[in-house]
Amino acid sequence: MDSVDLQRLIRIIVEELAAAQAPAPSRCACHSLMYECCPDRLRGVLDAGATRLGLHAAGGAAGGVAAMIDHTLLKADAARHDIETLCREAAEYHFASVCVNPTWVAACARILAGSGVRVCSVVGFPLGATTPDTKHFETRRAIFDGASEIDMVINVGALKSGDLRLVERDIEAVAIPCREAGVLSKVIIEAALLGDDEKITACTLAKAAGADYVKTSTGFGPGGATAADVALMRRVVGDEMGVKAAGGVRDLEGLKAMVAAGATRVGASAGVRIVQESRGEKPSVAARGY
Repeated sequence: MDSVDLQRLIRIIVEELAAAQAPAPSRCACHSLMYECCPDRLRGVLDAGATRLGLHAAGGAAGGVAAMIDHTLLKADAARHDIETLCREAAEYHFASVCVNPTWVAACARILAGSGVRVCSVVGFPLGATTPDTKHFETRRAIFDGASEIDMVINVGALKSGDLRLVERDIEAVAIPCREAGVLSKVIIEAALLGDDEKITACTLAKAAGADYVKTSTGFGPGGATAADVALMRRVVGDEMGVKAAGGVRDLEGLKAMVAAGATRVGASAGVRIVQESRGEKPSVAARGY
């Protein structure tokens, strides 16, 4: 990134920060969303599969819900039988993907071959504190093993140090090989560690680097997804990118709040429970914890 590009990037960030200082629209007290987007006010429409759920609801509301979810298991103690169960559930409920640590990508790709369920892997997870070349290699290896989506964690320390060159280079190290391979790239900003100005900067950098999504959280940080963060991220990236809410989305109401705020994908370990709730069934599977 040369000096001209850096100045352009700084100008964009300054403009976004200025916009963030503008008077905020009226927000509901229950979810801190713009009043017209409150899930409680839109409950009937959401239950019917409308708004953003409707964009994915070709087969009805329940199918639309499943198609938004990355069925996730990233715990360090996940064993092979846990991963196999995750994949069986994903195939049965037709989730968008399974999201797993890199060591399980090849196994998941074999199990899910022909199912229509994608395999998502994480890179630089969960701290983001590895070098760009390391993340580049990790991305290429995950793609080689069968990943069709990559969720990478930004270098949070570099962002907080004001090293925008390094943060953008860090994201590009993942976004470029993904783009070359036709693989989706998602950028985890770990919003709970950032102030609003830093969230705006992180999303702007992800957009400038050519990533496909921005994502709220790893699920291993001090906090998970909030509707307020999702709404902020959506405003920054506009309609050109996806927004993934992850961390602490454990039921249908939580998913609805994230969708109303602007999320187009949700990462959850409680995907089966959420889909069962959307069908009016009594949940039979407890959340594993994301």
